[in-house]
Amino acid sequence: MSILDAVARRRSHSKVTGDAPSHEELLPLVEAAATVADYGSLQPWRLIELRGDARVRLGEAFVAATGLEGRDAEKLASKPLRTSLLIAVVAVHKPSFKVEEWEQDIAVAGVAHTLSLLLHDAGWGVMWRSGKQVDADAVRELHQLAPNERLFGWLYVGGLPEVTKPEKKHRFDAEAALTEL
Repeated sequence: MSILDAVARRRSHSKVTGDAPSHEELLPLVEAAATVADYGSLQPWRLIELRGDARVRLGEAFVAATGLEGRDAEKLASKPLRTSLLIAVVAVHKPSFKVEEWEQDIAVAGVAHTLSLLLHDAGWGVMWRSGKQVDADAVRELHQLAPNERLFGWLYVGGLPEVTKPEKKHRFDAEAALTEL
């Protein structure tokens, strides 16, 4: 399969099985994702694996960040439990006289998206999730973020269910998006 075919077939998978790649299986994918364009070679990112109890603590941090109670709190707390592996995507803003913070953020997003493509190609279901909680103090504290770091969200990674819905044909008007000057 060509790279074009692999990218065109990528879909977000909101429902996955409890299977997940091991740390060792992730390493070559992260190494490959690290080859994205990175002006200044700053590597302004890091990734954090959340498995097991770390996902429970993340749900608790979500609730602490919102102050929800009862059924709403339970629902929010269960979100990180949808899969057995979450990969937190963290921007690590580094001082640079030539690379602006927004340019560093582009590299972070590139790593996350490339990693999601590589995981998809390896047969895993992936969905990138974010939300208001990424900036919440309780969530930042859980991830042990430094003042120069920003959480971009999490890649939810799991096995693909045997029965999946047929892929929707995504229509995109490339002609309208690609203009000339």
